[in-house]
Amino acid sequence: MRVVFMGTPDFSVPVLEALVAAGHEIAAVYCQPPRPAGRGKKDRPTPVHARALELGLEVRHPVSLKGAKAQADFAALGADVAVVVAYGLILPQAVLDAPRHGCLNIHASLLPRWRGAAPIHRAIMAGDAETGICIMQMEAGLDTGPVLLRAATPIAGEETTGALHDRLSMMGADLIVEALARLPELTPEPQPEDGVTYAAKIDKAEARVDWTRPAVEIDRQIRGLSPFPGAWTEIAGERVKLLASRLDEGQGTPGEVLDDALTIACGTGAVSLTRLQRAGKGAQDADIFLRGWPVPKGTRL
Repeated sequence: MRVVFMGTPDFSVPVLEALVAAGHEIAAVYCQPPRPAGRGKKDRPTPVHARALELGLEVRHPVSLKGAKAQADFAALGADVAVVVAYGLILPQAVLDAPRHGCLNIHASLLPRWRGAAPIHRAIMAGDAETGICIMQMEAGLDTGPVLLRAATPIAGEETTGALHDRLSMMGADLIVEALARLPELTPEPQPEDGVTYAAKIDKAEARVDWTRPAVEIDRQIRGLSPFPGAWTEIAGERVKLLASRLDEGQGTPGEVLDDALTIACGTGAVSLTRLQRAGKGAQDADIFLRGWPVPKGTRL
């Protein structure tokens, strides 16, 4: 098929690669414009932009698709379908209607649960037992369109957003290739009205750990916000990111270090911190972290 691909971050790259590997003709790649990054604050192309150039594909990065010219340029591509995954711009109706088979979105949840911007984070933070991928026919509403295909996967007990993100990205790549191969036979299923939840964008204000909360909630917070923006606490007055954890046994004053292996008392129960990052340094597993900075039993976080 002749495909317009629309995506921006790392999550979208395996999907683009899978479409190319499956033999689809990529008419153009749309992504967000390069933005200042790094110490020099020089414009840096997005992950999709960089990979598309490596693949020899035409890249477009308009700041908006609302204008008549942008919409005409899109329609002139004569696409059979547009595949959209974490693109970052709202698609006007004229864009949704331009491809012969419309626009298909790869969404990282089991719709109608977790419509919106941060479905992977929210699934872990809510303690969901499973999540998945939906291939959705796009319409004007926020992730409200009918679903063509879905695939579920369990969320492991110590899984972080980063690890789940990578698994779901590969699942999405496989599922969109299947969807395009079977497109004539697939029947779009309207989403049920029951069970709708919204995955609000992550606010950095959510990242500070309140040790008076139950251990199960703190564990989900740490894993759900890893690697970005990263839950954090203060150790000896220094802000430290907490990037991985697991539930553990123990009790004490909330925030109290219960042993020499970073088991921390919570409002109820305890968590063991298994991966941490000091400001300006790389992430480290707890045993290596403690070699460079011992945090003795009895310390209060």
